Amino acid sequence: MPELPEVETVRRGLDKLTIKQPIEGGEVLLQRSLAYPLCSSQFLADLVGNSIITWSRRGKYLLAKISSGSCLGVHLRMTGQLLWVEQNIPLQKHTRIRLFFPDNQELRFVDTRTFGKFWLVPCDLAPETIITGLQKLALEPFDSQFTPDYLAEKINKRRRPIKTLLLEQSIVAGIGNIYADEVLFKSGIKPNTLGIDLQPNQIKQIHNAIVEVLQTAIDQGGTTFSDFLNLLGVNGNYGDAAWVYGRKGEPCKVCGTPIQKIKLSGRSCHFCPSCQN
Repeated sequence: MPELPEVETVRRGLDKLTIKQPIEGGEVLLQRSLAYPLCSSQFLADLVGNSIITWSRRGKYLLAKISSGSCLGVHLRMTGQLLWVEQNIPLQKHTRIRLFFPDNQELRFVDTRTFGKFWLVPCDLAPETIITGLQKLALEPFDSQFTPDYLAEKINKRRRPIKTLLLEQSIVAGIGNIYADEVLFKSGIKPNTLGIDLQPNQIKQIHNAIVEVLQTAIDQGGTTFSDFLNLLGVNGNYGDAAWVYGRKGEPCKVCGTPIQKIKLSGRSCHFCPSCQN
């Protein structure tokens, strides 16, 4: 699933390529890709003739402010991709939604597993009343209020593994499986350490690693371990810089110990048994 760095990479591309251009038409090829409204003709009628003013990101959600005052929301889920292509490019097999722009350009949503969703929230409603997942999101990692003390308050009374806690969007928004593994390696902490057992200095290490790892991944254009491509169809580069994720059996880049992979709370988990204790 695309995580914060991948979604932020897409957001920046959308801001460069799509804003201040009228949406001239579109096509919904898979009805269930629409979460709201459920009617594709209404969705397109409310979009066409308007332009996108700006894109923002909240956790793993993309949110566009439309000139009509509406809000266009997108969640890529497991395999969703947004691609900026010419309209005459043959459709990818799993193309679900198309939005047409001037000069024969198109914003195309491709989604193999069909979990991704689009919302178009009317101007008289707050986005979170329709895109209800927004209600559950905690602070962003780059928010000035996201401090070691804030993180400690969220996790130091919890009897759950820290890896599992980092995946909870109600603790910090935007982290998924890839970057939780990377953060814990940089922190030197085993992923099965319980939140309640973490010391203040360890929580500070985790906090600092969250900011550092996510910023590095954004600078690298995200990670391509599965389906992620940026808006122009280019792979992210963070995968080459990963410390542990996707490196089972390979030598640790610090100590040479083989990276281990286990299951934790139903999720894969990569770590170095020597560097993380």
